[in-house]
Amino acid sequence: MSRPRIAILISGTGSNMDAIISACRHGSLEAETVIVISDNPEAVGLKKAHLQGIKTVAVSYGKGIPREENEVPILEALRAERVEWVVLAGFMKVLTAGFVKAFPNRIVNIHPSLLPAFPGACAIRDAFEAGADITGVTIHIVDEYVDHGPIISQEEVPILPGDTEDTLAARIHAVEHKLYPRALQQLFHEDI
Repeated sequence: MSRPRIAILISGTGSNMDAIISACRHGSLEAETVIVISDNPEAVGLKKAHLQGIKTVAVSYGKGIPREENEVPILEALRAERVEWVVLAGFMKVLTAGFVKAFPNRIVNIHPSLLPAFPGACAIRDAFEAGADITGVTIHIVDEYVDHGPIISQEEVPILPGDTEDTLAARIHAVEHKLYPRALQQLFHEDI
């Protein structure tokens, strides 16, 4: 079975990146992480990936520069590494339609809610403040709209009495770290 060449795009600590790399190394995700790219040169996740021997690239988005121009070095790095799939793992930039078209149906995102509920950057807080009983995690193919596109997998996470935003976030992240590698394995190696 072929091992797709994947890139992981991050902005922060890279906890989902860690789960994906670990799954690749242990064989539960048959893929090869060939590069980790961040829009944040200080991202802790870049350091973690580098220590594991994975190529890393930091691309600072310039203020006042069109997003398309900021994405050029990312696309160049992806092409140079012959990346087949782009995996977003806490990448906090919205990709342009042109970027999405460069990897049609080959960009995957994780979102901390049961989409279409609570899209956007503050999904955990939004669900908590809305008084929802249930939220969760969604893995989906990226299209030209934000937090939209065909859903690959979802898992519910209950909001418990006495939860704080932090305790809820911790439970959501625990689900993410298991669900994302499993969903990617299904996507890469099974007909859906």
